[in-house]
Amino acid sequence: MRRIAIAVVASTMTLSLAGCGMLDAGSDSADATPTRSNDVTIGVLLPEKTNTRYAEFDYPIIKEKIAALTDGKGKTAYANAANSAKVQDEQMQKMIDDKVDCILLDAVDSKKIAGMVQKAKDANIPVIAYDRLAQGPIDAYVSFDNELVGEVQGRSLTEALGTADTSDKIVMINGSPTDPNAAQFKEGALSELSGRVTIAAEYDTADWSPEKAQEHMTEAIGKIGKDNIAAVYSANDTMAGGIIKALEAAGLSGSDLPPITGQDAELPGVQRIVSGEQYMTVYKPYRAEAEAAAEAAVAKVQGRALQFEALTRDKVDSPTHKDIPAKLVQVVALTKSNLKDTVIADGVFTAQDICTEKYKSACNSLGLK
Repeated sequence: MRRIAIAVVASTMTLSLAGCGMLDAGSDSADATPTRSNDVTIGVLLPEKTNTRYAEFDYPIIKEKIAALTDGKGKTAYANAANSAKVQDEQMQKMIDDKVDCILLDAVDSKKIAGMVQKAKDANIPVIAYDRLAQGPIDAYVSFDNELVGEVQGRSLTEALGTADTSDKIVMINGSPTDPNAAQFKEGALSELSGRVTIAAEYDTADWSPEKAQEHMTEAIGKIGKDNIAAVYSANDTMAGGIIKALEAAGLSGSDLPPITGQDAELPGVQRIVSGEQYMTVYKPYRAEAEAAAEAAVAKVQGRALQFEALTRDKVDSPTHKDIPAKLVQVVALTKSNLKDTVIADGVFTAQDICTEKYKSACNSLGLK
């Protein structure tokens, strides 16, 4: 699924040079001056509401960046499919009918959406896959390095265990089987876990549902025994919340809880890290991802070929297409030790956001005030 080409120049440098019109002294004026006006409409299709990041971070950042890139003239047409592939098809069809200039697509089902991607292509509307790699003739892909996300999660679990060995029984609760990212997270995690620990139970979780994750964890506890579970791989923070509920229902709490991973640095996940209920999460700099997607969409619509190419110097393969131009943003393992240097330093959350009454004592012990 993934084949990355190393960028010749760091993305921050290429963006800077593109802004100065210096990327290629021999390029024609079409790359320095938009071939279309700033009056553009970018469709933004996001997949679900269970994970709060889409409404709280991704869309607002994309909308803000598109406006900034177009002197306030650029608009966004937004829709969230609430985990329904059928609804997303209808939303995408409406955007095609409305003749938006470009679509940023975060697919509910990467395979089922391929037909709609082809319809957009036939209507001369570029489609940029956002966060999840959709199938069909997409023009580019902007996301995080998903295998690296899984590697970071798996490596963090083994570090939490200290002297990890095959006597350590791990429960793996993966994401939705319709989300291609989930398979890549799992692949990355297994590259760190396989042969070092024993995967005693493993589940795929439809719709990334915390309720289903809780059910899976309850089943795993019954199968393995609560005291025999050394750690739990949870593919994201929302599911980690359900997993912890299952463990607490089985009589485990506080320091008795095994190390549990997460992803997305959602506020409840960060708070659980502060309290010690969750070991880590993967912090994904949403602003970097969202702004890169907005920049790629505007550059594509305005005919800025060199800027678009500078933004998408990696390459990935989907099951239907090869060598898709891509921008892959790096990620960070977030634990108690680097809270101040990540989500707080980047302005995602303030200490006041994190340190509500329930978490004040734990925050004080970490020096968060």
